[in-house]
Amino acid sequence: MTLFQALFPRRTSRREDEMAYLNQAVSRYDLEQREREVEHGKFARF
Repeated sequence: MTLFQALFPRRTSRREDEMAYLNQAVSRYDLEQREREVEHGKFARF
């Protein structure tokens, strides 16, 4: 089972991806820019 989990890791949710991206911001300006990108669908999955 461990090998299977290592080969096929759990897929993260859209919300988790967005939060991880926002948490990488290095300044307030960077955070605001990233928030706009998320609002405009950067993580929208088709």
